[in-house]
Amino acid sequence: MTNAATASRLFEPFDLGPLRLPNRLVMAPLTRNRAGADGVPHPIMATYYAQRASAGLIVAEATTPNAVGQTYPDIPAIHRPEHVAGWRQVTDAVHAADGRMFLQLQHGGRVGHPDNSGLVPVAPSPVPLPETIHTRAGRRPSVVPREMTAADIRSTVADFARAARNALAAGFAGVEVHAANGQLLHQFLAGNTNRRTDAYGGPVSHRIRFVDEVVRAVADAVGPGRVGLRISPGHTVNGIEEGDTHRIYPALLDAVGDVGLAYLHLEFADPGLPLYHEIRRGWSGVLMANPGPRGTAALPADGVWSAGEELLAAGADLISLGRGFIANPDLVERLRLDAPLNHVREEYSMYVGGETGYTDYPTLDRQLVVNGR
Repeated sequence: MTNAATASRLFEPFDLGPLRLPNRLVMAPLTRNRAGADGVPHPIMATYYAQRASAGLIVAEATTPNAVGQTYPDIPAIHRPEHVAGWRQVTDAVHAADGRMFLQLQHGGRVGHPDNSGLVPVAPSPVPLPETIHTRAGRRPSVVPREMTAADIRSTVADFARAARNALAAGFAGVEVHAANGQLLHQFLAGNTNRRTDAYGGPVSHRIRFVDEVVRAVADAVGPGRVGLRISPGHTVNGIEEGDTHRIYPALLDAVGDVGLAYLHLEFADPGLPLYHEIRRGWSGVLMANPGPRGTAALPADGVWSAGEELLAAGADLISLGRGFIANPDLVERLRLDAPLNHVREEYSMYVGGETGYTDYPTLDRQLVVNGR
């Protein structure tokens, strides 16, 4: 074991509400498209997550709270009894491996297609995704989403709360509300996708209302200490253009700051940017930081150590990692030993199904045996 690893705060235990995390490394939610067509988690998902149970916490992949919220094919869901039963097999496997899990709840909004869900997607305004979308039949042009009515908004808030209760019934310790990456909640925040003139559109104080209502409904349903919130300020994925990023997020965090959430999950966290420090100062609770791209290049899979250390020094409490955990089931141990990392096989990340590039990444022990060491 290296001296740097021995001294690193990455490997310190951390108390997240009632959960005692053995280290500060979190497996970030990662869409991998290995559920069934009906949204029921496939048994292979139990193997995949159990392999990665040494993470301090696993935040399981984006999971839809209702049928119309489905994004792509083979995305898991959590709105029917069979979904709960399928996820229970996953959490049982992770618990047997001494792991801890939250479930991310994601509604795609306009990031959806009738070929995937059987329904016309809904969104804050009838503004289509400016790009094609993956369906089981290949890439298809996006469709104009139906603008959500007041009744749609109320029912969607209730769906999130129900999904959170289902997640706890499935054995998860808590849930993460996904308000990032151009999905439905982010669409309400952004000026280019929210053109409403009612109480949910227009000024920032109105555009944050839907996220605030979802967060509070989920917290009321399962307890605020079991709820995280994920945001991605300024991120333009899925055609999002917020327009007033520096006003949206201080207002949002001020609105939900009294709820008592388990954590705030900041995606693409960069301590070199003023907004990161503004968010850290404005959020009194636990901050989970996800290292993001620096410049035009994505963070390399083997660059997690320095980025994590930098974020901890800049006030983050937990570090969430995606690509590193995709390719390294034993990422925590590899980092602890300063061992070489597997690289992600990009062609198997999404839409392909099966074990290849999913559950067949070798652990360090297996590599040593194969290499005769």
